[in-house]
Amino acid sequence: MTGIPAAAPVEARFALAQAPFEIAPLRQGLLLAHAGAYASFEGWVRDHNEGRPVRGLHYEAYAALAQAEGQRIVDEAAARFAIAGVRCVHRTGELVIGDLAVWVGVSAGHRDAAFAACRWVIDEVKARVPIWKHERYADGDAGWLHPL
Repeated sequence: MTGIPAAAPVEARFALAQAPFEIAPLRQGLLLAHAGAYASFEGWVRDHNEGRPVRGLHYEAYAALAQAEGQRIVDEAAARFAIAGVRCVHRTGELVIGDLAVWVGVSAGHRDAAFAACRWVIDEVKARVPIWKHERYADGDAGWLHPL
């Protein structure tokens, strides 16, 4: 796949957030006249992992490296897929069950590119961005997990 024509540059942004964030303004930035499709992914903190009840978690990141690698991923998506825009935000710090942990949004001329790019971005973020998850379990135990 190729990117959209140079006349319409791709909006690509990655960010870390230490506090809860609103999705609506992020989505608004992807509503472009030349885009006919939008796809998004929301990852939430769930109450279990691998059969163990989870009480909450803490995300830590090597911020400078995480920001650089996250930006590299959205830039790669912009070059790899026929999309109009892509954004990704990942939380750090303390999160509780149900909190939004990561969000990806993609706009494109057509749905196939939007869906494919959205899936690719979250998979790459989970595999490549130096963010570690410290889960706290109901039995009082805790453990670090990476990749996400």
